Amino acid sequence: MSRIVFAVLVLLVTELSVSTSATLQQSSKAAETVTEVPLCQVMKDPGLYHHKLIKVTGFFSQEFEDSSINDPTCNFPLGVWFEYGGTKRTGTMYCCGVTTERTRPEPVMVEGFPIPLVVDARFKSFDKLLMNRGSIHASVVGRFFAGRKVESARGPDRWRGYGHMGCCSLLMLQQVTDVDTSKRADLNYQPSPDPPDINKKGCGYDFLMDDDLFQSHIADQTAADAGQSSWLFDDPKRVATSKLAEILETDPTVIKLRLIRTAPGRIIFQWKPTKEKDVYMIIVSRPYILSYYSKTNKVAWVAIAAYRSSCDGNTQVRQIN
Repeated sequence: MSRIVFAVLVLLVTELSVSTSATLQQSSKAAETVTEVPLCQVMKDPGLYHHKLIKVTGFFSQEFEDSSINDPTCNFPLGVWFEYGGTKRTGTMYCCGVTTERTRPEPVMVEGFPIPLVVDARFKSFDKLLMNRGSIHASVVGRFFAGRKVESARGPDRWRGYGHMGCCSLLMLQQVTDVDTSKRADLNYQPSPDPPDINKKGCGYDFLMDDDLFQSHIADQTAADAGQSSWLFDDPKRVATSKLAEILETDPTVIKLRLIRTAPGRIIFQWKPTKEKDVYMIIVSRPYILSYYSKTNKVAWVAIAAYRSSCDGNTQVRQIN
């Protein structure tokens, strides 16, 4: 990490820390108007909403090095980082100098703005579901901090400064206005795929699928809803076999999958070709997020990750939540 990037990270962590001596910029202002805005619009033009009090709706996820709000239709690689106001914290572990403490000794301030938090039944439900599931759909009100614009020679400019490695813009959550409290046993709420657990010396693995899979998942769900691929609803092994055959450009009949682990709405398979050292692992899921785009109550099985490892065939999966 360069000294400049490190300095920026240190500065922004400092800005997010509790400050009892900072000027209260809002103390003399009348009650602000909350601007309700699509999350995609905020991500498209962060500078327009800098320091504003906004209401957004999206999918919230929280796990190791992730505390973000996303809308998969936005087609942006990263979401908006979020943190709680008041004396509450998400407890997200990420770089640099951040702890997993769930509370602060005093209410937080960011860039001179005090950030209150309404700790009511909706917030408590939101926090409990987020900690237990890892992802939920909700609408919240918070103060937005765009960060710093970083010009890019390729692709659109990025706004950075907050969150893991200064990845993102920031929303300081002040109130939860709506939260999806439904619980379906057929869906998986885990935000990220389970990676292989490579603990032997010299072992490693390669990713065989991209991270941004939403459009392909929507296409699969649409095909299943239309009856063109209804088997996607009830044949996860076929989904895994077909996807792995597509990735490896091989005949699906030669792939003999072995079941490794199951969880609600998630199944993990492994295949070790005869006389080869490589081991393939593929994960299929009924993602919670797809339930919002289904035309029926049924959610399709989709492949969310695939790996190739170079161990002795005994590679196991590491459960990350």
